[in-house]
Amino acid sequence: MPTFSRRSLDHLDTCHFELQRLFLEVIKERDCTILQGFRGKDDQEKAFNEGKSKAHWGQSKHNYSPSCAVDVMPYPIVWSDIPRVREFSEFVKNKAKEMNIGLTWGGDFRGFFDGPHYELTDTSGSVIAK
Repeated sequence: MPTFSRRSLDHLDTCHFELQRLFLEVIKERDCTILQGFRGKDDQEKAFNEGKSKAHWGQSKHNYSPSCAVDVMPYPIVWSDIPRVREFSEFVKNKAKEMNIGLTWGGDFRGFFDGPHYELTDTSGSVIAK
């Protein structure tokens, strides 16, 4: 059974309890790494300036404490393997549905593909504020 590294666990610890609960279940069946949970102002602006985010500080679900968004990739990370990222996202979304956790995947965003990104929503699809 795969397990999270200390670094992944540290990132996951910055996330909302529901994201922690979800990915602690996901890791039991799928190896993955937590890239980022909470994102501070400097990191958020850097992500925006590098084109990795469409949001400035205060506009991203990563900026809540605890974070209502998390960036996760299947392990080992192969950034160019989009079909594998999509397949992993289907597994994560199905697991969230089983656990009654509202979730949106960044690969489903219109106009911007954010494959590692998952954010909490309520079960109707509205974004959770905190």
